[in-house]
Amino acid sequence: MKIYTKTGDKGETALYGGTRVSKASARVESYGNIDELNSFIGISKSYITDDEVLKQLKKIQFDLFTVGSEAATPVDKLMLANGKSRLPLIISDKEIEELENWMDAFEEKLEPLQYFILPGGGKSATFLHAARTICRRAERSLVFLNESEEVRSELIKYLNRLSDYLFVLARYISKINNEPEEYWNPNER
Repeated sequence: MKIYTKTGDKGETALYGGTRVSKASARVESYGNIDELNSFIGISKSYITDDEVLKQLKKIQFDLFTVGSEAATPVDKLMLANGKSRLPLIISDKEIEELENWMDAFEEKLEPLQYFILPGGGKSATFLHAARTICRRAERSLVFLNESEEVRSELIKYLNRLSDYLFVLARYISKINNEPEEYWNPNER
């Protein structure tokens, strides 16, 4: 099987279910942002050595494929007549709670925040901060899509929680790597 199909040469692509749309559509933008986020998490992983964190990030990358596949599927094509999802997996509250539990465990090991954190630190923390901002963009793009086409609320909630997780993880990685955080303190210039 060849990777190129030549069906997108005129600026269109097919959604799950066969509907063809412009590559500039809000739906394609949203799952493109999710794909970019997944790539940045992959870059972050290449600089992380903590096995538990790597296990979590691998699960998140798996979940992001699930989010992306659902974002590429119009809601009217998502459910079968019997009420089951056409997709093999969809994001649920279980995955959202998993992110919350991981965050809570990391936060127990961190100093409370007193100031805004400047994105940076070592390579792994810096890429995690970049992934966090891409995650926020992916979330905004799903919210924008939801203004014209229905998006399940669990997808937006998952990305919202994931951006929080990436922020906390960047702080945790900085701590275990002994890389000091830099703060934005408006009283210091």
